[in-house]
Amino acid sequence: MSYTRNLEYLNKRRVIYRRGPITDKPTEEFEWGNYYEQGTTECYELFRSKAKITTFKALKWHLYVLWYLNNNLDQNEFESIVRYICDKANGFVTFNVSEQLLQSMMYDVSLKDLEEPPYNKVRKIIFKDNSKLTLTEKLSIVGKMIGKTKKVTESDIYDLMLYMHDSGIKITIKNIASHFDCTTRTVHRNMSNELKKEKELLNKEL
Repeated sequence: MSYTRNLEYLNKRRVIYRRGPITDKPTEEFEWGNYYEQGTTECYELFRSKAKITTFKALKWHLYVLWYLNNNLDQNEFESIVRYICDKANGFVTFNVSEQLLQSMMYDVSLKDLEEPPYNKVRKIIFKDNSKLTLTEKLSIVGKMIGKTKKVTESDIYDLMLYMHDSGIKITIKNIASHFDCTTRTVHRNMSNELKKEKELLNKEL
């Protein structure tokens, strides 16, 4: 059974799960958002896509980011949030999380140094929340802005994959290459095995 993600719990508690770059400055600014030629790792946008958390590794990263962005939370408050996200019925994860694993993840995350930002994918394009662009329009912008640099990275591909998934478009190497106006060989060269597995998981959700 598939559940719809419910963000109301987080919103009522004013939990921060999205934050734009703090010190990195955009190369170009547009009405729809910003473009970073060299990319930025300072943008955290959890749950911006309809794609759900499909692996324990991804779940732990999401929890670390929440712990990092909400450094005012005490341990009890954080545990309540973790339990809510780990409950499959709330639509965040696609698998069941045992009590033992939940406790282990919370312990590991609580030991993280809050002065050290969590690992993050490089982002070149960041859309404004009020851009009012359709997913198709965002797909077009991502393809044009990244494609013109002729330097397609794994992060670029991952971003595009999420937008394609949300648009209901099957993710194929050929479709990715078409949006970036590059060769399929370029796409293959910049896709890790982990990203290829993610592609298959996203396609299964369509």
